[in-house]
Amino acid sequence: MTEHARSALEHLRDASQFQWYVIALLLLVIYVYAAEVERRNWNVFFAGLALWGMDWFNETWNALVLHFTGRAPVWGATGPSAYQILVGLNIEICLMFAVMGVVAAKLLPPKQTRILGMPNRPVFVLANSLACVGVELLLHRMGVLTWDWSWWQADFPLLILLLGYAPFFVAVALVHDLPRVRTKAVAVSALFAFDAVCLATFGLLGWL
Repeated sequence: MTEHARSALEHLRDASQFQWYVIALLLLVIYVYAAEVERRNWNVFFAGLALWGMDWFNETWNALVLHFTGRAPVWGATGPSAYQILVGLNIEICLMFAVMGVVAAKLLPPKQTRILGMPNRPVFVLANSLACVGVELLLHRMGVLTWDWSWWQADFPLLILLLGYAPFFVAVALVHDLPRVRTKAVAVSALFAFDAVCLATFGLLGWL
């Protein structure tokens, strides 16, 4: 096992690391979603949750990579945290992604709008994914986000873009554009139900 992986596991689900600012961050996340409910802005509400659900999916398979290889996850979160949920996910990252989905949905232009003559949805996915990869590179350089596999590195960020972030923004656009609120709710509920089953099953097996 790599040193980075051991560092990430050192405080895994250690409640003694708790800090009170988590409560303030949680309330801010709740406020963000409550504001969309108040406006009945279901496109943004469910699209935001879709990105959050995709992040839970990504973090689950990332933890499984560590379990099955015994060497390292694809990415690890090793900086100081109030609570380390999974090997690549701490509470601060988790709450950040909960808000990111809402922000991304609000940035979506009307579907018929074209950017440089191109449909805006692919441009939206690419631009947001590139921005997130840029942030990841900075976090990696600061040493709080670690990569131990040769195919997931700063000098070859294509997989970070395609697997790490593009699915997030595809989910945002797809759920946002679904024609009925009920369909949005069903899609997001199915995603979170799948995440919950995976987390419960693999967690009970001790794989996470």
